[in-house]
Amino acid sequence: MILLVDSGNTRIKWRLVRGLESLVTGAAELSAPEPFSGLETYSAEIRRVCVSTVGSESSREALEAAVAKITTAPVTFYWSESQREGLQNSYQDVSRMGADRWHAMVAAWKRLRAGCAIIDAGSAVTVDYIDGDGQHTGGFILPGLRMMRRSLKLEAARIGFDFDEQLNTRPGKTTGECANHGLAWLTEGVVRQVHRDVAAYGIRHVLVTGGDAERFLGLGLQAEHCPELVLDGLHEVAAKDDPL
Repeated sequence: MILLVDSGNTRIKWRLVRGLESLVTGAAELSAPEPFSGLETYSAEIRRVCVSTVGSESSREALEAAVAKITTAPVTFYWSESQREGLQNSYQDVSRMGADRWHAMVAAWKRLRAGCAIIDAGSAVTVDYIDGDGQHTGGFILPGLRMMRRSLKLEAARIGFDFDEQLNTRPGKTTGECANHGLAWLTEGVVRQVHRDVAAYGIRHVLVTGGDAERFLGLGLQAEHCPELVLDGLHEVAAKDDPL
């Protein structure tokens, strides 16, 4: 069995697989006492751990420590590549691209084999475009909802407000409304820009993943929700490099 892990700086998602079969999945804060809760009964059968991460060195160390509690299997980190199965990376230095972006694109390309846009709505929001020939034509990195909210609360003087999940984009009439509606307004602006781009570039498929994916959908993004896109791509890469 192989344990696949999609790890950020604070949160992880994981999937235990046998061959192409998914056995059990989970998600947790990396700081949780037992982030791999549910895997205990499989510990002796895990022979390899495959990780896609954008986390810092300290978060990688925390991840390895958490893995060590449930298995002694070797841990392999998978990073961005210059190409994979006809998908071409636009970065000259592929080590500068976050592994999560690459693995999401690998999954999207394997699934569609057509031009597509991939939005990963996480701590940071990433938008990547692939043309019909598999060429990554570029993308964008934007602050995510939590990052923007934290910036308003900590960096902007005298702006105190309680966050809520509503998607109202009308002008606010209190500080709380102005901040919350403003965050929704900014997200809606990203949605409109994505729609404009895919029309301009002739892209027919849009996929969205990440913890705030439903927020983007709620604000009008015309996309297919693929919550485990990064794990899907990591699964593909790990299976091809060392059959599962």
